[in-house]
Amino acid sequence: MSSMVEGIILVVVIIIAILVFLSFVPLNLWISALASGVHVSIFTLVGMRIRRVSPAKIVGPLIKAEKAGLAMEISKMEAHYLAGGNLDRVITALITARGANIKLDFPEACAIDLAGRDVLQAVQMSVNPKVIETPVVAAIAKDGIELRAKARVTVRANIERLVGGAGEETIVARVGEGIVTTVGSAETHKAVLENPDLISRTVLNKGLDAGTAFEILSIDIADVDVGRNVGAQLQMDQAEADRRIAQAKAEERRAMAVAHEQEMKAAAQEQRAKVIEAEAEVPRAMAAALREGKLGVLDYYQMQNTIADTSMRESIASLGEGSAKSTPKK
Repeated sequence: MSSMVEGIILVVVIIIAILVFLSFVPLNLWISALASGVHVSIFTLVGMRIRRVSPAKIVGPLIKAEKAGLAMEISKMEAHYLAGGNLDRVITALITARGANIKLDFPEACAIDLAGRDVLQAVQMSVNPKVIETPVVAAIAKDGIELRAKARVTVRANIERLVGGAGEETIVARVGEGIVTTVGSAETHKAVLENPDLISRTVLNKGLDAGTAFEILSIDIADVDVGRNVGAQLQMDQAEADRRIAQAKAEERRAMAVAHEQEMKAAAQEQRAKVIEAEAEVPRAMAAALREGKLGVLDYYQMQNTIADTSMRESIASLGEGSAKSTPKK
């Protein structure tokens, strides 16, 4: 009975040992690699486990590379994987580049991948150029007419400048700048509408792909529309501003005239008050002259007759002027 129990315990221990071995040693990957003609030792796979490298992430791309005729080193593949790169995408890009006769080696592909760019997409863009459509760019010609243009830029990826080269946003910005410069230097908007290729030629001659990760193949103007008459609008705005300035100055002059009139009225009222005050002093002066004997009674009456005669003459003159004004002309 005891020997049977010992036998069962031994079988269980062997089964557990086998399961632990199979979980630690990727035997299925070793068999797959061996069947694919890729020589990877069991100890290499165990070492990957110890270095916390997923053997499947290395063996799969390694089999793909060997089948495509690429000689790869497992240590360099592990280094790229540990650096955070996408090893499968790098191998696929190398296979695609080799099929398209594009010069690309493993270190360069790893550098492009670690730089944050899609190396596979870059290789595909080198084979099949990409069309970038710019947003609508508004520019104003010298005659004040606004033109709204849209361009399509055909670019091809430049593998050698993918690391450190500017992206699509720079291409779009430079093309927009070229459109604004070309339209702005045109004498009239009609010249641009008659020759839209003028924009393409001017932009291409500027070498806008310098320092970028792309090579510009062509720039085609997709659409050109006439926008606002900015020159006329500016003239209208200037005329309105001049009108407001003139109106403000006129209001200022009117206010000054009103103030001057009020000052003159105040001065006239002051003079009238002085005259009334002086007239009020006349009877007192005459009374004082009569008391002091400086003025006789006959002199006083003669002065009164003169005043009455003057008043009568003024009344007759005013009546004559009124009748002359009321008589209609023949």
